[in-house]
Formats: sequence, structure tokens, C-alpha cells
Amino acid sequence: MSPLDPAHGRHLLEQMLRVRRMEERCAELYTQSKIRGFLHLYVGEEAAATGVIEQLEPEDAVVATYREHGHALLKGTPMTAILAEMYGVAEGCSGGRGGSMHLFDMDHGVYGGNAIVGGGLPVAVGLALADQLAGRPRVTACFFGEGAVAEGEFHESMNLAALWDLPVLFCCENNLYAMGTALARSESETDIAAKAAAYEMPAWPVDAMDVVAVERAAARAVTAVRNGGGPHFLELRTYRFRAHSMFDPERYRDKAEVRTWRERDPIDLLERRLRDEGSLDDAGMAGIEERVASEVDAAVAFAEAGTPEPVETLGRHVTSEPTGGGVR
Repeated sequence: MSPLDPAHGRHLLEQMLRVRRMEERCAELYTQSKIRGFLHLYVGEEAAATGVIEQLEPEDAVVATYREHGHALLKGTPMTAILAEMYGVAEGCSGGRGGSMHLFDMDHGVYGGNAIVGGGLPVAVGLALADQLAGRPRVTACFFGEGAVAEGEFHESMNLAALWDLPVLFCCENNLYAMGTALARSESETDIAAKAAAYEMPAWPVDAMDVVAVERAAARAVTAVRNGGGPHFLELRTYRFRAHSMFDPERYRDKAEVRTWRERDPIDLLERRLRDEGSLDDAGMAGIEERVASEVDAAVAFAEAGTPEPVETLGRHVTSEPTGGGVR
């Protein structure tokens, strides 16, 4: 295993920490009723989004699930806009109307979190088809969980993407439990990459607790897609350390299993590797933590000072006005 470029290795570490610390603060804010509604955290899975999005260009598109805070942040959505959206204020990236599950930021190529399981798959196929028809050299990366594999949209999207040779990268974040059902209890074939390969597209599994492994796999896949190689599929084998959502009592998995997976925390693994290679010391790590903490504090302060949408504009984007006036 060749040493990482020191600067790039530290960059990957900081990106994962930005996601982790932002989400940890979100959990605290949720318990204080500052953030309301549903909240699904990405803690433990940071290497998946970090490794893939690191290989995308600014103009590329990302479609994600309701566990999408990290994806938006890594794609370029300011943390201030994400936290403001969590607070439901007008300065949020979705104007405060979407909340945790519906981050949207077209300026940075974030085409939404989606509360519907598998709902982002046909959206990604549509974006890729539009790019193909318009001759745009863009890649659409579609993130979804293994629970989406049981949905009809998964199979329809795989089929159409392969049939039409679309520039889309499917990224299945396989955390083994979907909402609360073990993969082996819902799927007769648990090799999800094999399912995708059945649609005649290149597909392979990746150890998604290792951000370097993810980045290398994503580099290969994104390059192929961008150069006309058609759809590709990565099965990102990962694990969420926290419950499915803040409402989840988490009675479906053994605590010893969670502890075992925590020993492969992607942030800890990369930190140890960088220290072993002489690319990171205590002072360097402290500097990263300080920068991230400052960013999180500033984002929370921005959200706290946000503006509730005026009551008189709440009907905007909800109702339509037909020709001739009137509201329906």
C-alpha cells in the first residue's frame, strides 16, 4: 500500500470530520428542539460520500436520500445553508421548506434529498437522459440505501440506464439494515453488485469504511461514465453507527455488532494511517478539529439568526394562479 499524498490525505480527513461534527451538533440541537421533524444521521458512513464526491466535478449532479446532509455539504452547499434549512428558516438551501430530508441546491448540483425510498433513482436517470440529449459532459451520482433494492424503481432505473447507455453512477450505500430489517431477511440475493451486473453494467463492491478505497473505485467509475462508458454501479459496504433516525429505538441489531463496526470508524482508520505515514501529528489534528469546530459554530449561529418565512408568503410554490386571476 503506497503512502497517500500528505495534503490530500489530510483533506479527506477534514472532509469526513466536517460531516461528522456537523451531524453530531445536529443531534444535540434536535434534543433541544431546535431541529424538528425527522432526522437521519450519516455517522459512520462518511467515507462513502467523501470518496465518491471527491471525484466529481462542480457541474456534476448528486441525487441522494433523506440521509443526505453530508452529500450536500461535500458537494459544496454551505454549512450555513444546511443548518438554516434544518432550522426551517428562509435562509436555508430549500428556503426552510424542506428541512432535513429535502436539501436542494441546484447551484451546487444537489438535486435533492428524497424522503421516498428509491425515489431518487428515476430522478437520476432523468437527469442523465437530459444530459445525454443535450450533449452535456456531466455525470450524475445517485446515492441510495440497500433498502431501495426492493423497490420497483431500482429495477426500472437500472434497466433504462443500461438500455439507453446513460451517464449515471449508481452508489448503493449498503449499511445492512435498511430501516430496521437485516438485508438477509428481505433479499434472497444479498450481493447487490451482482444484481446490478445482471442489467449489463459494470458493478463491484467497495469497502466503504476505507475512504481511500472508495475514492479509487469512484475514480475508475466516474472516469468511465464521463468518457461514454455508460452507467456504472458501486456497492458501498458501510455501516451507520447511530439508529436509523432520532425516533428509532434500535432493537433490531446487537450492540456488540455495532461496537465491532465502530472499531473500523473511517475517520479513525484514516487518521491512524496518516499518523503512521508521518503525514499527521497532534498539532495537525488539533488544527483540523479547530477549523471544523469554528465552521460548525458559525453555521449554528447563522441558523439561530435566521428569518422565519412571513405568513403571507406561505402559499407561494404551493398553489397556482390560473390565467384570469384567482387561486386554486
